[in-house]
Amino acid sequence: MADYDYDLFVIGGGSGGVRAARVAAGDTGARVALAEEDRYGGTCVIRGCVPKKLMVFASEFSDVAEVGSAYGWNMTAGSFDWQSFRGHLNTELDRLEGVYRSLLKNSGVETFDARAKLVDKHTVALSTGETKTAKTILIATGGRPVRPDLPNAHLGIVSDDIFHLETLPKSILIIGGGYIACEFACILHGLGVEVTQYYRGAQILRGFDDEARGLIAESMRERGIDLATGTNIVEMGPASDDHSGATPTASDAAMGASAAQAADLAGESSATGGPIWVKSTNGHERVFDTVLFATGRDPNSTDMGLDAVGIETGRRGEIVVDAYSRTAADSVYAIGDVTNRVNLTPVAIREGMAFVETAFKDNPTAVDHELIPSAVFTQPEMGTVGLSEEAAREQEEVEIYCTSFRPMRTAFAGQSDRVLMKLVVSVASRKVLGCHIVAPNAGEMIQLAGIAIKMGATKEDFDRTVAVHPTMSEEIVTMKTPMRTA
Repeated sequence: MADYDYDLFVIGGGSGGVRAARVAAGDTGARVALAEEDRYGGTCVIRGCVPKKLMVFASEFSDVAEVGSAYGWNMTAGSFDWQSFRGHLNTELDRLEGVYRSLLKNSGVETFDARAKLVDKHTVALSTGETKTAKTILIATGGRPVRPDLPNAHLGIVSDDIFHLETLPKSILIIGGGYIACEFACILHGLGVEVTQYYRGAQILRGFDDEARGLIAESMRERGIDLATGTNIVEMGPASDDHSGATPTASDAAMGASAAQAADLAGESSATGGPIWVKSTNGHERVFDTVLFATGRDPNSTDMGLDAVGIETGRRGEIVVDAYSRTAADSVYAIGDVTNRVNLTPVAIREGMAFVETAFKDNPTAVDHELIPSAVFTQPEMGTVGLSEEAAREQEEVEIYCTSFRPMRTAFAGQSDRVLMKLVVSVASRKVLGCHIVAPNAGEMIQLAGIAIKMGATKEDFDRTVAVHPTMSEEIVTMKTPMRTA
C-alpha cells in the first residue's frame, strides 16, 4: 500500500469541507489536512448566509417606530449607523471564523492557510510551495459571484463586496432577479438606501411559485423599491458632466443636478470610487452611487488542475460527480456549490457527512436532494418546499389551496402588508406536493412544514391538525376548499 502524508486532504474551508474534515478525523481517526486560501467558514459564514441574515435583522428595525406608535408607544425613528453595525458584524465574523478553526484543531485536522491545486489524483500543491499526498482528496471550494461581460463592469460591485463597504451609498442599482438580488434590495432599502432593481425577465425569483413571487414583487414596490422587470443594463461608465441629462436619483438632493453635483451632494460616494452612469434597455439614463451585480454564481473550479487528473466539468465549471460525490478520478470527491447541485449550506454539510460515510465508514451513502426546504429573506420572507403550482401541474392533476390576507400585527398599525399561504396537493394520492409561504418569519415556518411534507403528509393529515390561534400559520391547516384544480 502506498504511503501517503494523509488519509484525506480537503481543499476548501467552508461549511461542507470543515464538516467532512473534522468528522473524518474525529469519528474514524483518519489523518486529515485541510487547505483554505481565504477565511475559514467560507461563503456562508464570512460573505453569505450569516452576515446577510444579520443585515436582514438590522434592516427590519426601520419601521419599528411607526408600528410601535400604533400600539401606543411614544417612539421616534432614528438613523442607521453603518459604522457601528459594521464593527459589530466584523467582530462576530471573526468570532465565527475562530470557532471553525478551533473545531478543526480540536478534531486533529492539520490546516494550511494556502491555495491548493491537484498535481495528480493523490497529490496537491500548495501556494506555499509545499506538496502533500493523500489517499483521498475532497474538493469543497464553493462558488463565487460573477460579473456580466460588459464594458466597465469592474466599476460595479458583487455580493461579496457589500460587507466591506466603508460607507453605505445613498443610491444603488441592483442588477438581477434571483434571491440574492432581491434580498439585498430589501436589506439596503430597509437601511435607508434608495434602491433601484433591474431584471431582464418578466418576473423576479424565477423558478419559485408564480403566485408567491408575484406577491413579493408587489410588496417590494409598495415598500418603495423601484423594481423594473423586462429591463437590463446596456451601458455603464463613470458619471461626468456629460451625463447631466440622466435622470437623477434622490441622492442628488436637487432635481436637475448634474452628475458631478450629485457626487458632491452625496458626500463620500460608493466603493467604486464615484457615481456611475447607467443606460438601460428601455432607453433611460440614470446616475447611481453604486451598481451591484447579482447576476449569478459560478463554481470555484478554475486553475485547480482538474484536467490533469481527468476530472470532468460542466458548462459553468461545475465538477461532475456521481450520486456518492465521486469524480471521474476514483480517489477524488467533490461536494457543495462547486458541484452545482443544490447550492445551499445545509446541503453541502449533508453531502460532507455522506462523503465520510462513503469513503471512510464503508457505508456508501447518497444524499437525497428532493424536497429540500429553503427560504428567501426578502421582506416579507418566502419559505418554500416541494413543487410550485406550475411544476406540479405539468406532472399530474393538482388541487390548489391558497389564501392571502393582512396579518394582524401590521394590519392593526394600518399597514398594507399581505401574506400568502399555499398548498399544492395531488388529486390522485392526496399528498401535499408543495408548500409556499410568504410572510414574516416564513423561513421558520417552512422548516416545520418541510418535515411533514418530507414524510409524505396528505392534505387530510393537515386537516386533522388543530390550529394554533391566533397565528398566521394556522391558515395552513384551516384551508378546506381548493381555490382551483390545475
